[in-house]
Amino acid sequence: MGTTQLESVQEPKYQHLKTVIGEALDSDFTVGEILPNERELAARFGVARATLRQALEQLELEGRLQRRRGVGTTVAPPRVGVDVSTTQHVWPGVGDDAWLAQDAIPGDAPAAVARLLETAAGEEVHLVRRLRLSQGQAVAAELLYVPAGSVPGLDAIDAPAGAARARAVLCELQNLVLDGQDRSVELGSARADDAKELDRLPGSPVLVVTTRYLSGGRTAAVSVATYRADTCRLTFGDSVDLAMAS
Repeated sequence: MGTTQLESVQEPKYQHLKTVIGEALDSDFTVGEILPNERELAARFGVARATLRQALEQLELEGRLQRRRGVGTTVAPPRVGVDVSTTQHVWPGVGDDAWLAQDAIPGDAPAAVARLLETAAGEEVHLVRRLRLSQGQAVAAELLYVPAGSVPGLDAIDAPAGAARARAVLCELQNLVLDGQDRSVELGSARADDAKELDRLPGSPVLVVTTRYLSGGRTAAVSVATYRADTCRLTFGDSVDLAMAS
């Protein structure tokens, strides 16, 4: 990776530096290779570490780099497609669902989710936690919010806490007739709990997919799924298998 003079460049220094580093990633580095540390890179390019961090953050946001706990900044593999189209209306947990149920506990829905569910503030819901894995690695974490009214038969089921309880909630939800679903996508920052699940640093860029499941003219459940932005790209066409590039 060579050096360059940035003082005469009119665009923001970090943008030009991002371009220079991006070109070097294509020619001088391989997938998974660890970049030199920030001090060495900043000295090599003659920029402040704050400028370097801006460039690296942009490259991470674009999926070119990954920050890994205990490892450092590495060259990322190509992003893989994740189908988020709503052409197939199915309940979570049906068919070839790629999500792994972890737990189901009572809890409160955040205000934004409560509005989608049309539940009262502080009203208790079933909170189902699931992970989406590929080659043994978590690429997405989901919180599924299910009001008690959507699964009235759950109390009659003797399911302990944990994955068994989560599967019981999903099975009961499937007793409803699914009218359809709608979905929104936005860029976000990893919260501490999501970052831990996904082996990311808190504040790392993530893709947040919110899905509202409709039944009987009301919202029966809401899913908030957090995808790793460094490894996933969202598609809106035919279903694509999710696989981590090696």
